[in-house]
Amino acid sequence: MQTILGAGGAIGIELAKALPAYTTQIRLVSRHPKRVNATDELLAADLTLPAEVDRAVQGSSVVYVTVGFPYAAKIWEATWPPFMKAVIAACSKYNSKLVFFDNIYMYDPAYLNGMTEATPSNPPSRKGRVRAEMAKMVLDAVQAGQLTALIARSADFYGPHIDQTSMLNEMVFKPLSKGKKANWMGFVHYLHSFTYTPDAGKATAILGNTEAAYNQVWHLPTAPDPPTGKGWIEAIAAALGAEPGYLVASRSMVRLIGLFVPVMREMPEMMYQYDRDYVFNSDKFEQRFNFIPTPYAEGIQAVVRADYPDRIPPEQA
Repeated sequence: MQTILGAGGAIGIELAKALPAYTTQIRLVSRHPKRVNATDELLAADLTLPAEVDRAVQGSSVVYVTVGFPYAAKIWEATWPPFMKAVIAACSKYNSKLVFFDNIYMYDPAYLNGMTEATPSNPPSRKGRVRAEMAKMVLDAVQAGQLTALIARSADFYGPHIDQTSMLNEMVFKPLSKGKKANWMGFVHYLHSFTYTPDAGKATAILGNTEAAYNQVWHLPTAPDPPTGKGWIEAIAAALGAEPGYLVASRSMVRLIGLFVPVMREMPEMMYQYDRDYVFNSDKFEQRFNFIPTPYAEGIQAVVRADYPDRIPPEQA
């Protein structure tokens, strides 16, 4: 049995789609789980309760953590540590391997241009400090011999059928598809990597089913040579047949947008990621598994085909 804790989010769904290449025994765990594959086992659980985590992990050979707790520093500080403690305890108890889907919030802001698995940890935000603590808990348990685990890290992500959890989808795709101006945080002239969610799901499944991948950190495959913010806006506008208009969102504007777009509500403390080049390197994974990430132009077209088919320009139909 391979179990996904937090199965209903953008990454959990893509991971569930990828796992049948390795097993037909897949357990999807969330408050209201929905079947992705015909043979999926559904388990409704409140993962903030240690007993529910234990029940969800029992019988699992591999446990994937793709949980997305509400995007608020106060909630993360209260929820993530006891949750991860319960996950590590349950995985140790049932001899389950752990795959922790992580982000890059713990990285030192001075090293965001060319991030690798060796980038130093020095989080400047409250949410980043929580993620650093979670990674340390996992790696400390590995070092102590209590756990077999790996950490799979993604850049900011984008992809088809994502609602309210991707900055690129919410701030660029959606407004441009409605004939409105895109919004970009900070400055539009810096490079910014985004990981394509179907690639992230496939890669996480590969790692979880590769014995030699455990007890280390991996960056998930992400296309190289990312566009600038302006480049992203222009490429997405062209794919939608829209004008590439945009507004540069200040901190106060981001707070205002957050009243209507939940994922943006706590973005002000993360705006440092948009006032410098943000380039994510996944050479380690690509070379080990001979994996070519989806090019940005191809990923943009896939989002438009999936979510905005009525906006496909006639010459691209």
